[in-house]
Amino acid sequence: MMFVCSDTEPDTDPTDLPDIHKWVEENDSRGRRLTGDALAPTSAATTVRVRAGELLVSEGPFAETTEVIVGFDLLECADLDEAIEVARTHPMAREGRLELRPFAGLPG
Repeated sequence: MMFVCSDTEPDTDPTDLPDIHKWVEENDSRGRRLTGDALAPTSAATTVRVRAGELLVSEGPFAETTEVIVGFDLLECADLDEAIEVARTHPMAREGRLELRPFAGLPG
């Protein structure tokens, strides 16, 4: 899973940013990107918790932060090196940050 995150310190390199539509098209055609999408802003978030049997629902994100998850891509890569290469070419690698995480699977 690749989380697409904002960052308070984007790259200042004036070179043209990669085109997100070309990135999606290339990785979809190679079968490396299974799905992905942008997320609505944090103002549209709802946080759900249960504490001592009581349902707690609040508007907004769980934590106050300036760096937020703004999208995701589900990748199918042979290994971490390939996933890093895919992430390196994503436009948000320069404007934000990308967090790569393998699925752990549910126990049992």
